[in-house]
Amino acid sequence: MSLRVLGIDPGLTRCGVGVVDVEPSRSARLVHVSVIRTPTDMPLEQRLLAIGEGIAALLDEFAPAAVALERVFAQHNVRTVMGTAQASGVAMYTASSRGLAVGLHTPSEVKASVTGYGAADKKQVATMVARVLGLDSPPTPADASDALALALCHAWRSGGTLRGGNGTVGRSVSALGGAAAASSGGSAGASTAGSRLTPAQEAWRAAEKSVVARRLGT
Repeated sequence: MSLRVLGIDPGLTRCGVGVVDVEPSRSARLVHVSVIRTPTDMPLEQRLLAIGEGIAALLDEFAPAAVALERVFAQHNVRTVMGTAQASGVAMYTASSRGLAVGLHTPSEVKASVTGYGAADKKQVATMVARVLGLDSPPTPADASDALALALCHAWRSGGTLRGGNGTVGRSVSALGGAAAASSGGSAGASTAGSRLTPAQEAWRAAEKSVVARRLGT
């Protein structure tokens, strides 16, 4: 049975949202992706209300089993981090009010889960998201790809269960370069456990096989 997860990349101006279905085999399917936008000249409380209503509509329409959210860290730009934290709080409240588990994941955890490399850049993450989901190109803007990456990370790190995350859910993925190296022209690294692949590398292999199968018409 697949696990449906809503990933949310919080932000006041652009809040990325993405829904994926992930199978026990770790293969994944895109269900929905979009960006909730609010104008900068709108009163703060109205912007937060719009974000909350947008997320609530997605929860009602797609009925995910869990929600994944990026953990907010302090930044030099206090205004930016405050807005992100406020949007994050609205997202957590909206999900929790419906009895849904909310998983918080750091950017490095998301990168490691999706690409196999904790220091991957946004382009590498977006490329891997597109490959895993069988898309012709990465979703834009970056907020959309990040939301999908969060959803995939949560599903893979939680082992396909309905547990909420706290940044430490499931086993960590080794930062081996993996898909990040492949997307930048290098070769994928091998797992430290011999021939056993990381979740990201398994997904990468499955995505490549899918592409080949489509090209051959099988």
